[in-house]
Amino acid sequence: MATQTIASDLGLDLRKLPDLTDPGTRKRLSPAAIQAVLKIADKWGLKSDDAMRLLGGISNGRYFELKKRRKGVLTQDELTRISLLIGIFKALNILFSERLANQWVSRPNSNPMFKNQPPLVFLVQGGMPGMLAVRRLLDSRRGGR
Repeated sequence: MATQTIASDLGLDLRKLPDLTDPGTRKRLSPAAIQAVLKIADKWGLKSDDAMRLLGGISNGRYFELKKRRKGVLTQDELTRISLLIGIFKALNILFSERLANQWVSRPNSNPMFKNQPPLVFLVQGGMPGMLAVRRLLDSRRGGR
C-alpha cells in the first residue's frame, strides 16, 4: 500500500515501472541515467563530494570512473536516486527560469523543510526520503500530484 501511495503521489503507474532488480534493465537504463546526473551536477554547479553523496555515498574512484567513461551499470539505489534528481531538476525548470532553477539547490531557502539552509543540505542529509520530500514539494508547487 505504501508503494502504491508513493507511486500515485508522483504520478507513476506501477504497471510501467521498470524492474530495477533485473541486471539487463539496469544495464539498459544506466547510460542515460549517468549522462543525466552528470549534466544535472554540472548545471547545479555541484562539487564532486556533493554529487557522490547524492548518489548514496559512492567512492571517488567510482564517481570519477563514471564521469570519465560516461558508462557503467548503476545499482538499483543509484538509478532510483538519479530518477528522483531528474524529477527535481525537471520541476525546478518548470517553476523557474533556467538561471534560478540551476541556483535553487545551493541558495538558502526559508521553507521550514530546509531551515534556511540550501536544499542541497537537505537532499544530502535526507538521502532518498529527502529527495522524495523535495520532489513532492516541487510537484505540488507546479500543480502536479
